[in-house]
Amino acid sequence: MFSVHHLMPEGMFARVIDGEPIYSSVVVVKSADHARIHIAGQVSAGPGGEVIGKGNMEAQIKQVCECIRAGLEYVGASFADVVRTVTYTTDVDEYFRCQGVRFDYFSHPAPTSTLLGVSRLADPDFLVEIEAEATLGLERLRL
Repeated sequence: MFSVHHLMPEGMFARVIDGEPIYSSVVVVKSADHARIHIAGQVSAGPGGEVIGKGNMEAQIKQVCECIRAGLEYVGASFADVVRTVTYTTDVDEYFRCQGVRFDYFSHPAPTSTLLGVSRLADPDFLVEIEAEATLGLERLRL
């Protein structure tokens, strides 16, 4: 048996249309002995949707990781609990030049990771988007 929880933590931008978010920022799938945390792709957006770090890959990676941190901490998890990431970027070479900032957040051993180069993201000023999955024991889960 399991339960599914759709969450919208503060500190994470979510696109809203007609007053309703079009996706959940965090989904927790809770089973009998652990929980899987799914963090929707995070971009470098402030609370009002403004682009943070326009034209600056390093600044955008940092903001994206801060948004992921907000989602993880909301449910009692941390970057050490992340087991998988998928990163989308509009400039793979620039991303590789700046990827070191991710290690300020993701500890070693690093989670599995997929990197995809894309022609654009939801806003043409976004340079990077990262989604994350984590696993957490129920003793630490906050719902």
